[in-house]
Amino acid sequence: MNKALAAIALFAGSFMSPAAAAPLACKGPAHIHTGDAATIARHLKATGKQVLTFEGYSGAGYQDPDALMREASRILDRHDPARTLINSGGTAEGMGQIYALAKEKGFNTLGIVSSLARQERVPLSPCVDTVFFVPDRTWGGELPQGKGLSPTSSAIVRNSDALVGIGGGEIARDELLAARRAGKPVTFIPADMNHKLAREKARLKGLPEPKEFGGAAAAALVEAVAK
Repeated sequence: MNKALAAIALFAGSFMSPAAAAPLACKGPAHIHTGDAATIARHLKATGKQVLTFEGYSGAGYQDPDALMREASRILDRHDPARTLINSGGTAEGMGQIYALAKEKGFNTLGIVSSLARQERVPLSPCVDTVFFVPDRTWGGELPQGKGLSPTSSAIVRNSDALVGIGGGEIARDELLAARRAGKPVTFIPADMNHKLAREKARLKGLPEPKEFGGAAAAALVEAVAK
């Protein structure tokens, strides 16, 4: 796969034009809640805003973080901070870098993440305003034996008006495909995970050194476009 980011639009989004706003300081999550998909939906309804969700790598990182930020900036500039909440996984790693960018552009930010993140004390982004921990025994994705999405992934898909994937592994793949099946606007931008980290993780697990770094989401979403 070409390492350069190349946008593949699965559906056209329908957000409002961007509006200028002064940068806001990041002081850490102001509001932390525990709740399921319905609880989150009630909270979001009260805001009166649409939710734009970014999917991608977390602990796997990005081979080209600058390209990630350029693509995210380009997408954010299409939307109006007064009408749009920016959502991702709430944590600081990988895709979590876009929270700071979103705050600089005047957006309010949201994180929806598995309760495992709280149990394992995974650091939250200091630039996420509100975080919902979803009671879940998994990190997300499809449950085994065809039981559907995990509680966390179900909450993300249900409460997103549109989704953007920039790279991503199995969980991002499952959520983006589920959103697409639900008829929600989905855009996918291929991006490599961090090569060094991927090789190190494979070595620690006693696995062969990886040859491909495009992530599980890329193959699935490119295939989906072709159909």
